[in-house]
Amino acid sequence: MKSRDAMRILDELSASQWGMLTTAQAAAHGVPRLDLSRLSQAGHLERLAYGVYRNAGAPSEEFESLRAEWLAADPSHTAEQRLLDVTGGVVVMGQSATSLHGVGDLAADRHEFSTPVRRQTQRTAVSYRWRQLDRGDVTIARGLPVTTIERTIADLVQDRTDLSLVAGVLQDAAQRRRLNTDRLTELLAPFAPRNNLRKDDGAALLNRLTAIAGLDTASLVEEISSSETLSALVAANSLSRFTHVDLSDAVTGPATQKALREFNESVARSVQQSMAPVLEALAGSIEMPRMDGLDVTLAEMAKQVSLNLPTQNLLASFGKEWAASLTTAVATAGADLPSAKKFIEAARHVEAVATS
Repeated sequence: MKSRDAMRILDELSASQWGMLTTAQAAAHGVPRLDLSRLSQAGHLERLAYGVYRNAGAPSEEFESLRAEWLAADPSHTAEQRLLDVTGGVVVMGQSATSLHGVGDLAADRHEFSTPVRRQTQRTAVSYRWRQLDRGDVTIARGLPVTTIERTIADLVQDRTDLSLVAGVLQDAAQRRRLNTDRLTELLAPFAPRNNLRKDDGAALLNRLTAIAGLDTASLVEEISSSETLSALVAANSLSRFTHVDLSDAVTGPATQKALREFNESVARSVQQSMAPVLEALAGSIEMPRMDGLDVTLAEMAKQVSLNLPTQNLLASFGKEWAASLTTAVATAGADLPSAKKFIEAARHVEAVATS
């Protein structure tokens, strides 16, 4: 076959595969291995892995080697065909999955894949694991089928990866998206005993990981409360999730009425505690005998005082004060703003854990 005709076929074949193709795919389209070798020698193709070539006109990129090995794992089928059934084929997993997801600080020294059937390889740069994956445990990242963050974290724990490194994966993931903590707890459950926890206690193992990552409630509260910037930004982030309807309902709904009642009662107790010693001292100074029902009278007076406190003007002043605090916080955040947003996302993660 003429080189020009062969390259036209290969260009079309590689266009939907990151500029790559396999010898088996080329042969199925009428381009034999010998032609591939000649085109490679002429500089039109570049050999990336066994039986995998890249069109010399296609740009090289970060995950080129991983993509090439994934194509080599099932060279007869195109990427488009294989992506139609992600759980029935080769899926990126383990440390390679963390690289694809862009989380953690694990240096993958080989490409790790899961397969639904047992397979072996003599190549040290590739590792296959026999796994039956649920459809919900597989997603697509950068065009490749890969285990979800939850499945990836569980796989790392199963491989006895240092928990501090796994916690780093969890921390990065929590900044990017809301984790499915129910599924993660379920996946971690079998590995609880080996980490000196009760059998099937995946929740305890997840709590340990969040504590190491600094995502537990105590760590976040300490971090956020120590910074005016973080406190204001977390408050703003929480309020930003409400729509106008939500806020309207909140202002007039039972939840706000309950909160105001509790606020009133709190103020009433404070007023009563403040007034009681004064009246007691007054009664003692004029040698007035203690009146029956004094405590009841003081409580009623305090209640009446407190009922008039949470007025619109007072609540408005709180709003203005908070807005001023937020403005100052954002203005002073500067280069630390990304760090502040990191803790906002972490707070969301902890909120999800607490809710579940």
